[in-house]
Amino acid sequence: MSSTRRRGRALRIAGSALALALLVPAGVVGASAPAPAATAAPAHFVVVGPTGEDLARTEESIRAVGGSVVQSWPQIGVVIATSTDAAFAANVRQQPGVQQAGASRNLAEQLPPEQSTRLEALEGTHNAFGALAAGGQEPLEPEQWDMRQIEADRAHAISQGDRQVNVGVLDYGIDPTHPDLRDNLDASRSVSCVDQGVPDQSQQAWAPEDETQAHGTHTAGTIAAARNGVGIAGVAPDVSLTSIRVINDDGFIYPEYAICGFVWAAEHDVDVTNNSYFVDPWYLWCGRDPDQRAVAEAVRRAVDYAAGNDVVNVVSAGNSNWDLSQPIRDTNSPNNGGPTQDRMTGPDCRILPGELDGVVSVSATGAQESKSYYSNYGMGSISVTAPGGDKYQVPDTPSGNGRVLSTVPGGGWGWMQGTSMAGPHVAGVAALLRSTHPDWTAQQTSGALAEQAEPLPCPEHYDGDGDGEVDAVCTGGATGAGFYGAGLTNALRAVTD
Repeated sequence: MSSTRRRGRALRIAGSALALALLVPAGVVGASAPAPAATAAPAHFVVVGPTGEDLARTEESIRAVGGSVVQSWPQIGVVIATSTDAAFAANVRQQPGVQQAGASRNLAEQLPPEQSTRLEALEGTHNAFGALAAGGQEPLEPEQWDMRQIEADRAHAISQGDRQVNVGVLDYGIDPTHPDLRDNLDASRSVSCVDQGVPDQSQQAWAPEDETQAHGTHTAGTIAAARNGVGIAGVAPDVSLTSIRVINDDGFIYPEYAICGFVWAAEHDVDVTNNSYFVDPWYLWCGRDPDQRAVAEAVRRAVDYAAGNDVVNVVSAGNSNWDLSQPIRDTNSPNNGGPTQDRMTGPDCRILPGELDGVVSVSATGAQESKSYYSNYGMGSISVTAPGGDKYQVPDTPSGNGRVLSTVPGGGWGWMQGTSMAGPHVAGVAALLRSTHPDWTAQQTSGALAEQAEPLPCPEHYDGDGDGEVDAVCTGGATGAGFYGAGLTNALRAVTD
């Protein structure tokens, strides 16, 4: 991402950036075997046990085999532990009170630092537009083809949302000084989870450091940028936002960060969460592997806990152009240090949290209401679709930029594309629904998102990048369900139906 002053500058995001926004995948540096336990740094493990007071037995078992307890959630029966012993997970699985256990970071922490990082470049640009609006209009609304696509502009004449409705943005953090966001941001509920899953409410911890950590601020603007005569307008300009940081400075979302984020949202009156990421370091987590199975169970419990506390969890589907209903060849996992595997994944393998039960999974469209060339898809894998941007689909706007314009740190606005940009549109519509129907449960709200969506038919010949080759096959015919789920999300229906 770059501004007109800094065009072409790459945003440094690693690992989960593939699900965060559209990326050009970079190679993963190969790595040697883990260092001997005597010299290795402590690695992180997820340990799953019983809920409630009985989890204390699990903690005792962790210590009994030389581990340390870092964070514990009795509410969901999950403990984050560290150990210098690479065999810790296998050993602790045999102990009382332990149901499952697995390394949360593929033991990459036991590799030399230069062998355990990966850099990727985000497609996007930053533009520090400084104009103020005239006649009550937001000055950059002519560029917001995405809001018109879901009829958000028409919805605002009826409702812009209720400040009592809160959307938690699980991401890089939200810029607390941005003029389009600062009045809607609830700092009292904001938190960082990137210190091993231990909550830290200091602003220094949960706010992005600079423009290289723009992703969370961008998604937040799509959800709830204020109608204040400056910049843009979000889908639900009057709802409140909570910054829940789950991405560390290296760009990774490790399981303990996401688990902390969902539990925090569940216990701090968050109504909707936006999750424009996937959990690292595996692109898909497979039940056949005991480590991956343990992590998947822990994340599932956290998501279920949030849903059980009446939270609507909106998740981006990912940017690999994968048919999630079919076996997938994964050649890039783990993404935080090698060696990477070349594996065929089957029905026991899932993107986390995007393929968990109960989440609202969102694919992306471009300005022409067709699947974005990068967007994942698949019959039964997508709930709804929303504008995520597509550089190949040119809108009728002053710039002709087919990406999504939103807020970025430092008081600016910029374009990005990805299912990361699609998810926030649906989170914003969910916030409008919860504002319009305050008595509705999370389940009712999720159901309405699907019921009110506008079906988009399957294209006869899908050539996303215009090279003359078929890039994906849509199933579902006139329903378009294979690409779009129930259809294109609609803000106007959220405030009128």
